[in-house]
Amino acid sequence: MATSAAAPRAHRLSRIFSSTARSVQPPKGKPTPPKEAPAAVAGAESIPRRKERKDRKDLNNIVKGLLLERNPDKLVSGFIAASSKHPRFRSRHRVYGVAVSRLAKFGRHDGVEAIIDAQKPFLETSTEGFAARLIRLYGHASMVSHAAATFHDLPPQHKSTMTFNALLSSYAEAGEFDALAAAFKEIPASNPSVVPSVHSYNIILHALCNKPDLSAALDTVALMEKCGVLPDLITFNTLLNGFYNHGRLDGAGKVWEMMKERNIVPDVKSYNAKLRGLVAEGRIEDAVALLETMEKDGPRPDTVSYNELIRAYCKDGRLEEAKNLYEDLAKNACASNRGTYHALMPCVVKAGELDYALKCCYEIFSKKCRVDCFVLQEVVNALVTASRMEDAAKVVELGWKNNYPRRILKMPCAVEGDKVLEETDGEDSTPEEQEEHENP
Repeated sequence: MATSAAAPRAHRLSRIFSSTARSVQPPKGKPTPPKEAPAAVAGAESIPRRKERKDRKDLNNIVKGLLLERNPDKLVSGFIAASSKHPRFRSRHRVYGVAVSRLAKFGRHDGVEAIIDAQKPFLETSTEGFAARLIRLYGHASMVSHAAATFHDLPPQHKSTMTFNALLSSYAEAGEFDALAAAFKEIPASNPSVVPSVHSYNIILHALCNKPDLSAALDTVALMEKCGVLPDLITFNTLLNGFYNHGRLDGAGKVWEMMKERNIVPDVKSYNAKLRGLVAEGRIEDAVALLETMEKDGPRPDTVSYNELIRAYCKDGRLEEAKNLYEDLAKNACASNRGTYHALMPCVVKAGELDYALKCCYEIFSKKCRVDCFVLQEVVNALVTASRMEDAAKVVELGWKNNYPRRILKMPCAVEGDKVLEETDGEDSTPEEQEEHENP
């Protein structure tokens, strides 16, 4: 009974709400226009967005222009103007590196000094990371006295372990080991805010590992622990690379023992150092066995691991095995990179396998992989020598489309017998030139 009585009430409520809803409907033929935000509010929200997009586009164009600028004076003046006008420009790390590298290559240390000096007024309101970058830029240009002066003139809040490490890196990059050692000793003693970190010691260690006598490098680990700084994986990987690069496999064995004693778990970079050492000693089968162990038990090999073995096979004249390893990279969850092609392609060209070399070139361009110009130029020269002019021209054309410099990658002028005459100056290609054409 209650249910039957409730039904008419529900029906009446439904009619009331339905009639109420219908009563507020507009007359037929006059649809209600959609609600819009007030024009003033909508405009106030869109103008800043449009301005931000325009500013970003303008800044991108300025950066692109500076990356392509070849005139040192215009590069300096344009750089200073952009960094002064656009605060966001100062977060574009790459344009700083390219500009300094190019000016240093031109011998324009005055230009390097000018653009870095123009950044110093912003130090008070910038982060210590910005200050560290200025110091490292002087290091890249081998202007270590300027790097040191910049550190010592920093505002007190920026005299930190980070900027100290930047100065150490500048000394290390320039090969100024005596100055590096002196700075490591003197600066923390006179600046309480500077406390050497594990990274500080690793910079020292890296420099020591470039010397034939590695006993001081081993002593650094004991010094770190005495000072309460725990060595990390980078510390031991640096030692492993130092010993293997100098052919000191016995000393490298001691480093592995030190890692085990300190419960430092080796990573793929640790094993890559060992692979490199075995390959350098001509112990290719041992390198193969090590790679197989990594595939089975870990750490999983990366592209660098396979590149080492590709290089070993090529050096030993085992081209087919090198090619097979290259073809299996994807199956091994790796991707070919610059080092892969640098290891493989000269060997392929030398063996006269030009179709395979041409295939590699197409893969390089499709993957936007930045190999050195001379690698591509060797393929072009070999194709021209084999009278495959159309294929050679295609490689050059694709290279130009991928921003390789026309003055470096080009068709040879003539061929006599089996020798290319008037070869290009591909060997003059520098890392700085390669970098400035990346991600245009």
